[in-house]
Amino acid sequence: MTTIMAIRLDSVVTAINVLVASGFSIAAIIRPQVLVPAEPVRTRASLLLAMYAAAPRIPLAFFVLWAIYKQATPALLILGAVAGVMQLLDAGIGLFQRDLRKCAGPLFFAVLQFFVMYLVHISVRITP
Repeated sequence: MTTIMAIRLDSVVTAINVLVASGFSIAAIIRPQVLVPAEPVRTRASLLLAMYAAAPRIPLAFFVLWAIYKQATPALLILGAVAGVMQLLDAGIGLFQRDLRKCAGPLFFAVLQFFVMYLVHISVRITP
């Protein structure tokens, strides 16, 4: 795989990753019962929980989109690693809740994220 193709694939996967995570966080602010089994009426606690979930994800999405726009590969790799770790933690929360959908989706994104980051790493030949 060429370096350009690996970077483009990493850009697409990382952008989708952070935009989906941000979308779920924003949806939880509007309708918390989407993510948390709650009453049909939004409570202050569910709103605060959703805001805590959205707080790191929305800025991460902006930084990822900025790194893609600027074609900053090292920044994209770092931000992709952060996004992948966040997805792994989300998968752990889904596992803790014993909800297969909340575990499988984030786990899929985390594995895909780390795989494309590996492709970029070997195609660019970044040495430590």
